[in-house]
Amino acid sequence: MSASRRSGTTDELGPDEPGESGGSDLLAALLDGMDAALCAFDADGVVTHWNREAERILGWTAAEAVGRRGFAGWAVRSADAEEVQARLMSAMRAPGRQVHEFALVTKGGGRVLVRTQSAAVRGPDGKPAGVYCAFSEVHAQIDLERSIALSEALFEDASWGVVLVDADLRPAVVNAHAARALGTGRTSVLGRPLGELLAQGVEELEAALTHVLAEGAPPAPAEMWVTVRAPEGEKRRCWRSGFLRLSSPLAEEPVPLGVGWLFEDVTEAKQGEQEAALLRFRTNQLHRAARAAAECEDPAEAATVHLDFALAGFADHALVDRVADRPRAQDADGPGPVRLVRLAATPAGAPGPSLLTGAAGLPLRYPEDHPALKCVERGGTVRADAGPVSAQRAREWASQRQWPGDAVHALCAVLRSRGRTLGVVTFLRGSGRSRFERSDTAYAEDVAVRIAAALDLAETLRDRPEERTP
Repeated sequence: MSASRRSGTTDELGPDEPGESGGSDLLAALLDGMDAALCAFDADGVVTHWNREAERILGWTAAEAVGRRGFAGWAVRSADAEEVQARLMSAMRAPGRQVHEFALVTKGGGRVLVRTQSAAVRGPDGKPAGVYCAFSEVHAQIDLERSIALSEALFEDASWGVVLVDADLRPAVVNAHAARALGTGRTSVLGRPLGELLAQGVEELEAALTHVLAEGAPPAPAEMWVTVRAPEGEKRRCWRSGFLRLSSPLAEEPVPLGVGWLFEDVTEAKQGEQEAALLRFRTNQLHRAARAAAECEDPAEAATVHLDFALAGFADHALVDRVADRPRAQDADGPGPVRLVRLAATPAGAPGPSLLTGAAGLPLRYPEDHPALKCVERGGTVRADAGPVSAQRAREWASQRQWPGDAVHALCAVLRSRGRTLGVVTFLRGSGRSRFERSDTAYAEDVAVRIAAALDLAETLRDRPEERTP
């Protein structure tokens, strides 16, 4: 319990009027409940108050401290006593608070570097009647200042997003980087549901925040794909996120105040990883297809082997149409309308290996604007899409082009070998896949080169049966 003198300056610091028996108890409770060490001096420099935190830091009890004149001879070295006392008491004549650092002596003889804040205590007449001094160990003060500086830096200059989310899963504080990533201002995002900021991925994010509130921080960062609602439109991003549960340091038991969410945009890196993985897979497929095709006696069968290997992870259906036979003086690059005959196709129902068809040699009834015909006429790759239409219209679009009913994306690659156009290979995707991109075009053209070489060899052997291996 704090001790204090009951006369002089003490009355100014903590009056204990007659009939107010609880006054001194209230003052003692307030002083002892402070997190900082506190002592007070009257106008003559005599210690009048000494709280528990001061006793903890220096070891001197209130009974030992109160009533002493200054710190000389007990709480400070004799050589420093005069300077320390002068700096403390100077607060009586200075406006505001004075901040000083000096070394105090503990009861055990050790030395503690403290930072003090002192200010004058004025009496009823407005004149200085004493000084109060709050002090703490310098390293503790530095730790506090570092924590405050870190918080300010995170919310001002951090190169990653920082968001404090309250217990209702609404942003309470947002730094500048996070606001830019969310496509809004720092103040306009506060208190808004996350569903108003994210078009996709909000369920996964809210589940992670709820888990952190209940269970604590996860052991490692999590990568989340989200779609941000921005003024210029929706943007799909990948955020590597870390989470920290925030608890009140003032409560006896941890009380969750919210979640600290730190995230970094790694979209470009993830897309690069995905593209590299896709390229490795496709390269392996081409290698495996070449080895498998080399074991086929029939070159036409080798063409279907290339088609089957290419289909894995790339498309849902595939078709190979060859140019119908023409007079010997003409080929597919010559004058006249182009006619195509179905050579191979993947099964329309259950998945399975491609099947050789078109033994009758009947031309396909493709309309004039069919993508396969355009591909042959141009001698280059053609992409086609059903567009944002209903499922019924998409089926009609596929049926008009004589494709499976679930096809909504198409990619036609020309089959050329020895300077001649032999046909076209068509890859088809359903609505569950994305449209064909530029990287898909390059892969389809690689496959088309291999299929064309196999078909060219098949035609050569058909025209020269004597060259077949017995």
